[in-house]
Amino acid sequence: MNNNGVMKHIIRLKKRGHLAMRLEWITKDPFMNYKLRIEKVNREHLSDTELATLESKVFEIARIDMIRDLFVFCCYTGLTYVDVINLTHDNIVDASDGEVWKRTFRQKTDTPVTTPLLPKAIEILKKYKHNLRAAVTGTVFPVISNQKVNAYLKEIAEICGIKKNITFHLARHTFATTVTLSNGVPIETVSKMLGHTKIATTQIYAKVLEKKISKDMAALRKKLG
Repeated sequence: MNNNGVMKHIIRLKKRGHLAMRLEWITKDPFMNYKLRIEKVNREHLSDTELATLESKVFEIARIDMIRDLFVFCCYTGLTYVDVINLTHDNIVDASDGEVWKRTFRQKTDTPVTTPLLPKAIEILKKYKHNLRAAVTGTVFPVISNQKVNAYLKEIAEICGIKKNITFHLARHTFATTVTLSNGVPIETVSKMLGHTKIATTQIYAKVLEKKISKDMAALRKKLG
């Protein structure tokens, strides 16, 4: 286990210590003088160029093509592996604004998540509308284990010449950073679409990218000019 993994377990243990004190099972907080030391982690994501490369690559092998589509779909929706694998056609609805929306509940927190779908996500949905493997389970996409998905993603990254360590959760980071925040979507909106219960959780993704700095400075130059 790494440092932050240990810290998460200690946080949970501290909560139980506080509960024990409230119930008067113990008289002193055993963690009173203990300070959590959480290391800052760089949340990796795909750049615009890397995402475009992944989208445009033609794969002859069906299983590889399907995993790429699954990953790209989550890059444009922010869904986690477990939520996209459990996604059904009932979760895809036509909203009153005329757009196609996704209505789900995050399995991790049971938080309702309602998001309008971007064109690329809709395009992938249409591709799998009559998929026979998915029809067996009643899901949008064929069911495949997380372990196999991550193994195939390593293969996909190598074929596409992407040097980053790609795991499925990287799609969620890409949605938060490259697709939404760097294109000016407010962090409050991104937080809602990710199903976060606290905006502080979303702030982990709120990096100031060079692309955003360039856009902001271009707008400033225009205003000053």
